[in-house]
Amino acid sequence: LGGGPIGSELSQAFRRLGSEVTQVERGERIMSREDPEVSAMVQSRFEADGVHVMTGTNAVAVEHEGGDKVLVCERGDETIRVPFDEIIVAVGRRANVKGFGLEELGVEIDDDGTIRTDAYLRTTFPNVYAVGDVAGPYQFTHVAAHQAWFAAVNSLFGALKKFRVDYRVIPWATFTDPEVARVGINEIEANERGIDYELTTYPIDDLDRAIADSAAYGIVKVLTVPGKDRILGVTIAGASAGDLIAEYVLAMKHGLGLNKILGTIHIYPTLSEANKYAAGEWKRAH
Repeated sequence: LGGGPIGSELSQAFRRLGSEVTQVERGERIMSREDPEVSAMVQSRFEADGVHVMTGTNAVAVEHEGGDKVLVCERGDETIRVPFDEIIVAVGRRANVKGFGLEELGVEIDDDGTIRTDAYLRTTFPNVYAVGDVAGPYQFTHVAAHQAWFAAVNSLFGALKKFRVDYRVIPWATFTDPEVARVGINEIEANERGIDYELTTYPIDDLDRAIADSAAYGIVKVLTVPGKDRILGVTIAGASAGDLIAEYVLAMKHGLGLNKILGTIHIYPTLSEANKYAAGEWKRAH
């Protein structure tokens, strides 16, 4: 159950290990935080792998019929009964903050279940720091490691100099096939927040290395400030997207634009050329 990143990763993984998989998602599409054409690309790949994807479907009950287990679902006025052997529920996670004595100390917990921390990762007790899932706002291992540096340095040397944790450029990836990696905003977020942008795309099916690797599918989408090469966000769907996004993370972190990426030599033939060609598409339009 669930069509988010974890549910999608597990659906495809179990299918490729040989299980018959039905993925039930309440929303109208899986991976709803991604742009529609990206989630459609992933779903079509799932279906080609043999995953039975049921979107717009609400799971309401689990029942026993004789010796069989059945998931009861509703789609509109239709009731659908899905027999299964095992069920995985992937509908989000909450931080585990109980059983550590935090309640007894009076450490404050936010409404979302995470420990309240300040810009230096201190809790309501200045000598107690929190990082990772329990601190939020991102449940990523790489963000936990990022926070750990700030917490360690601030706790050891905060009397001399403190550092505010930096969340400006946070990348993330969903390890499906195709991989989906993102940094900054995508089109959905830009439209929701009323941010003007120009969109540049490069289809990876045109890339020599992707063709040679039989991985000629996917896309690079770059959002920039209108009329300028400053990057607002990037989404990459395709093989090794989580690796390819690193160049854009570095660029956004240090204020480098698409002209700088275009002027950087990329080895031929590699997947990283997709980033250069995306910058080239922006340059041709300007």
